[in-house]
Amino acid sequence: MSAPLSPFDSKAFLKSLTARPGVYRMYDAAGEILYVGKARNLKKRVSSYFARGDHSVKTQALVAQIQHIEVTVTHTEGEALLLENNLIKALQPRYNILLRDDKGYPYIHLSDDEFPRLSFYRGKRGGRGRYFGPYPSSNAVRESLNLMQKLFPVRQCDNTFYSNRSRACLQYQIKRCSGPCVGLVTAERYQEHVRHAVMFLEGKNSEVIDELVRRMEAAAAELDFETAAVYRDQIANLRRVQERQYVSGNAGADCDVIAVATAAGAACVQVFFIRGGHNLGNKTFYPRNAAGADPAELLGAFLSQHYLADTPGERPIPPEILLGQSLEEEDALAEVLSQQAGRRVLLSSRLRGERARWVEMARNNAEHALAAHLASKANLMGRFEALQEALHLEAMPQRIECFDISHTMGERTVASCVVFDSEGPVKSDYRRYNIEDITPGDDYAAMHQALTRRFRRLQEGEGRAPDILLIDGGLGQVQQAHEVLEELAVAGILVVGVAKGPTRKAGLEQLVLSGGEAPTILPPESPALHLIQQVRDEAHRFAITGHRQRRAKARRTSSLEDIPGLGPKRRQQLLRQFGGLQEVARAGVEDLAKVHGISRQLAQRIYDALHPE
Repeated sequence: MSAPLSPFDSKAFLKSLTARPGVYRMYDAAGEILYVGKARNLKKRVSSYFARGDHSVKTQALVAQIQHIEVTVTHTEGEALLLENNLIKALQPRYNILLRDDKGYPYIHLSDDEFPRLSFYRGKRGGRGRYFGPYPSSNAVRESLNLMQKLFPVRQCDNTFYSNRSRACLQYQIKRCSGPCVGLVTAERYQEHVRHAVMFLEGKNSEVIDELVRRMEAAAAELDFETAAVYRDQIANLRRVQERQYVSGNAGADCDVIAVATAAGAACVQVFFIRGGHNLGNKTFYPRNAAGADPAELLGAFLSQHYLADTPGERPIPPEILLGQSLEEEDALAEVLSQQAGRRVLLSSRLRGERARWVEMARNNAEHALAAHLASKANLMGRFEALQEALHLEAMPQRIECFDISHTMGERTVASCVVFDSEGPVKSDYRRYNIEDITPGDDYAAMHQALTRRFRRLQEGEGRAPDILLIDGGLGQVQQAHEVLEELAVAGILVVGVAKGPTRKAGLEQLVLSGGEAPTILPPESPALHLIQQVRDEAHRFAITGHRQRRAKARRTSSLEDIPGLGPKRRQQLLRQFGGLQEVARAGVEDLAKVHGISRQLAQRIYDALHPE
């Protein structure tokens, strides 16, 4: 039996600790990372953890587990900030404040084609054309694109659709596109629409309106009343939009507004996006490990993790960020953000007038969102406790996984796995499995394959085991789960099948428990049943979405694409020569071999692929 480890000797460690800036990493006895922090003065900052004082419960728990501290000295506080951010994202320490949602924001993209296209875009902005945003959500982008169609007839169709038109589509008929695909608008006129759309996206609504007014008056003076009426309607629509979207007298303002709210050990960060004086909407974040942290600490952690992306330019940084609290490291953070953005970035917390009202608006929204989140979280916790009681478990389950199968008459079967914990869906752990090599429509085989792939990875040390494994199905599916768990020697997991009742109505589900003799039926008002339904419905949604995507992709793919040696040019040559895939399928080997670039051997492969029988 190994001897117990001696407690961490903080005095000896602090004696030799430098006073220079840097990053410190705290570890427990098992070598697991506990916390990553930065400091302008390492000796002073780390000493504060071991000094007598009114530390929070969280800090006391952290200090009690420290067995080892590592230090990295940097030249400047800014370098320490960058290193801390990278380490937090890579190591995900248990006691650091962590952002759960770190996805990139969507944009509106204007292509650089001869007749440019407006479209939804998410990802790195390395392509050609212009990007407008960021927008807080995909819905905000789609709403803006829908609005743009009503105001400016600029095409939004993809290039494949655009280049293969022989007549104008429905968008032209309802006056949401000017028909450049079939030459119904001149290049000059179309570029005018594009220029007005760009001015609108830049917040220059008044300039667009002034120009349209001049054109309307000129058309009226030339007695072209039909054109004047078009301009009049466009001006009226723009004015209505301006009334709805205008934020302040500073029409050129580009900034983010950030405020924090804390309550009951939880926190909410609210970010409003102001671009060109227009409010593009807001996004809500709920940082993890926020218990005991003050708003300034939360705000500092959020700013570094949110804006300091791994790749410079990946996360947009506006010229100014308005803050609900002042920060101790405000100057250092502004300097690092300026370096990342390649221009000066201001962090402003002492605000007056309209800008102070923006921050107050963000703070009010943060408080409201946090109250709703806490109510939902308390409700979810109650459901977990009710499930523990309903299933007679010794402890409250910490992790639930649910599997579902989706297909259309056996075509393109997809299995889904969704994960819930006491805070709700854990979307980073969601998985989909494309099911292959089974009899089409065999749900038992599909479930067996998906569970085998999931729990084989668990045996290899990947991921965490669930406390409860929900299966969307009855006794047959539950037996498949038992077989997989026995084959892989996975123990300690309760398997529960969620079978639809005799009438298949919600609220009448029967729970088929592993080892249970008869199905368990919970009352329709049971919070435990509501949790099971919520998880089951999420698994169903995730499965059917994946199946539809896979089916649509398969139906867009030509059967010629899987033939070795038949590249895009030869496929196009074949389709042009025969007039379509059906005619290619009707052709014999000799006919196929007559096409330029198709050898006899390749022709045989094509024929065999199209005639598998």
